[in-house]
Amino acid sequence: MTQKLQALTAALENVLGERIVKQVNARGEITITVSAEDYQTTALVLQEDHELAFEQLIDLCGVDYGAYKDEPWEGPRYCVVLHLLSIRHNWRLRLKVFCADNDFPRIPSVNTIWGAANWFEREAFDMYGIIFEGHEDLRRILTDYGFIGHPMRKDFPVTGHVEMRYDPEQKRVIYQPVSIETREITPRIIREDNYGGLH
Repeated sequence: MTQKLQALTAALENVLGERIVKQVNARGEITITVSAEDYQTTALVLQEDHELAFEQLIDLCGVDYGAYKDEPWEGPRYCVVLHLLSIRHNWRLRLKVFCADNDFPRIPSVNTIWGAANWFEREAFDMYGIIFEGHEDLRRILTDYGFIGHPMRKDFPVTGHVEMRYDPEQKRVIYQPVSIETREITPRIIREDNYGGLH
């Protein structure tokens, strides 16, 4: 581990202490996991504490651990992952928090701490259905207003539920049930004689 990572690890343990549920140092990066109850206060400490000073949120995304690595997953299914940057100390941190309820995943919003979280939280809500409590404008950002479901969930059908197309008779876009028929596609290989020098 480099001297910078050692300094960051020591600072995290000193400032956050028992709030850290799990800490992983791998591939030159530090990932800490905190509980949903401590998430918002931990985020505030990470941003305001001069010893850590993570002034910038680089990314926030949702993760669905259902069927993780094609194996049964024990524990909460939905997770929110933040990538943070400290410009003052020139170090990065990955912060993970699992939503306690798989049926209604929700965690507090960090939009008031990092303004950049606004659209990222909307995207995680749209794609995974994670509710960010306290977000002032939590609505879909990538899918259509009438879209049903959350397309990045592992149990969402690959073909979706409905498809849309322009109807020239009605002169508008209409929604209809998906008309894709499942079929097996087996490539047909035709090789001429003596292909590639083979006899």
